[in-house]
Amino acid sequence: MLSPVAASRAGSRSAPRAGARSTGSPFGRTTLVAGPEGLLADRAVADLLARARKESPEVEVSSTEAASLDGSRLTELSGSSLFATRKAVVVTDLANLSPDVAPDLLDVVSAALPDVALVLVHGGGQKGKGVLDKLKALDVVVVDCPPVKTWELPQFVAAEIRHAGGTADAGAAQALVDAVGADLRALAAGASQLVSDTEGHVRAEDVRRYFGGRADVTSFAVTDSVLAGNTGAAMEQLRWALTTGVPPVLVTSALASGIRGLGKLLGAPPGQRDVDLAREVGVPPWKLKTLRAQARGWDSRGLAVALRAVATADADVKGAAEDAAFSLERALLAVAAARRS
Repeated sequence: MLSPVAASRAGSRSAPRAGARSTGSPFGRTTLVAGPEGLLADRAVADLLARARKESPEVEVSSTEAASLDGSRLTELSGSSLFATRKAVVVTDLANLSPDVAPDLLDVVSAALPDVALVLVHGGGQKGKGVLDKLKALDVVVVDCPPVKTWELPQFVAAEIRHAGGTADAGAAQALVDAVGADLRALAAGASQLVSDTEGHVRAEDVRRYFGGRADVTSFAVTDSVLAGNTGAAMEQLRWALTTGVPPVLVTSALASGIRGLGKLLGAPPGQRDVDLAREVGVPPWKLKTLRAQARGWDSRGLAVALRAVATADADVKGAAEDAAFSLERALLAVAAARRS
């Protein structure tokens, strides 16, 4: 049975139109956008609103955070409007929905109001999972926005470059990932900017030219050098990184990531295809060549010693020591000493 909040709205509207779900109309249904990847969630919501405006240019669009939602606000958002025949309602941060409001919201979802496109956004995690489970039992449309895995990031960049109307050389997408890191918003913005700046065709050297000074590049360059046994080069790169303003915590993060990657590689079952091994290690397939070269100088004992040194340095640069630069240099020397000659 509908609560009074939902019943007052349902009684003033006609029955849901048959076939609304099959035709892809956002009206007369609820779409649940769920997952921790904010860029994908924002794009999903924008796509739904664009479809609503295309179908009904006069649609009234409103958005609210779930924490501020109560019965009267819910009635206001999804009820009839004097100025528009249809509404698109976006409720964000569903994890913070009040338990007292959840029954009313579920009743609105069950009513499938034909002139309302309801979009609910949940950022993932266990908070609010009870409401999610009840929503899915009501057969809402679910748009998943999971985090993009490390080895999938170059594919994401390549797709962004194509979407922006450009093309890319082999290695250009990975070069941008190395330069910018794993943040999808930064990667998408970088891909779009590169297409614009290169008149459409992106090369790895273009990425290095435009993004070569980024902190992630410098941090991983330090890591690659010291893990390969090039201690002198690593010390020079570290000093340059700190001189140019790279936060010390990014260096320890890159070192820890590199050491863990080598550990996964050394512990992986033999005989795997590169694509499967790369997925297990958490790197793109092309990176395996670099890791294999580095791994020749390492065993599990050395990696454990190196990781402890990096953990100590990480604590130091986060406040346990006064001189972050000295702590990082000491960590690099400790990592180099842990490597087999």
